[in-house]
Amino acid sequence: MTGLPHRLTHGLRPSRPHHTTASAAVRFGKCLALFGFMSAFVAPTTYATPTHDIRLSAQRASYELTLAESSGGTTLSASGHMTYSVHDTCTAWATQQHLDIQSVTRNGGETHLVSDYTTLESKDGHHLAFRTVQKSNNTILQAVSGEATLTPNGGEVHYEKPLRKTLKLQAGTLFPMAHTAAILEAAASGKTEISPLLFDGTAADGAQYTYISTYGWEATPPAPPFALLAHLPTTRVHVAFFNTTPDSMMPDYEIGMRYFANGVSDKLDMDFGDFRMSGTLQHLSIPQAPKKC
Repeated sequence: MTGLPHRLTHGLRPSRPHHTTASAAVRFGKCLALFGFMSAFVAPTTYATPTHDIRLSAQRASYELTLAESSGGTTLSASGHMTYSVHDTCTAWATQQHLDIQSVTRNGGETHLVSDYTTLESKDGHHLAFRTVQKSNNTILQAVSGEATLTPNGGEVHYEKPLRKTLKLQAGTLFPMAHTAAILEAAASGKTEISPLLFDGTAADGAQYTYISTYGWEATPPAPPFALLAHLPTTRVHVAFFNTTPDSMMPDYEIGMRYFANGVSDKLDMDFGDFRMSGTLQHLSIPQAPKKC
């Protein structure tokens, strides 16, 4: 069994799976056909500050999650909700994500999965404080916390939980909000794929490879779900996450979504391996940026 989804791209990435010996529940990962195998594992690129009109904003969003597909009939039902908030503190982004999924499997019965994820990421991309707690039926599967720093030459992550340790981060690694900005900048620039390293603090094994496909940059999308999103460019993206072992040709997990230029996501497609869930944006508020910083 694996654990829950993590902060998706900029808050809506599922958290990396936590493997246990328990039965059923969610499992991330689906083969990427026609991917080119190791093509995602090129030397990290330094992703520059966005030059297009990419301005990430504070937000509070909630999503309804529904079962989209079940493979092999193992998962009989699945439903849930997710809330995601970003607070602009002038010098940093403070984020919170709460994910709650209830599923019923043919062999394992009912499973209640809960994930709470919080970060504080400096806007210069140099510092990240993080905390992740994942539970299954009120039992803690995983708790991860610590701080990470980055410089142009690389960086370090200092874990407090589950064990105190320090790991190196490669040059070119991005923190979550910077990762989102890089995706949007790539789409606005007409790039169809990028493969940055990501460190988000959802697992205790350091950074991971990501392979992102973007599908155009639409300046005036039809019928945005909320008036707050009117007149914002959008892009459809697909993100695959890989661990850093040399033989990792299969993604740990995948997610698709539509991104607006301010970092809000809708039309989520979350692949848990033996089942997929769709996420519909139900509520959205966008606080004003701080007047004095």
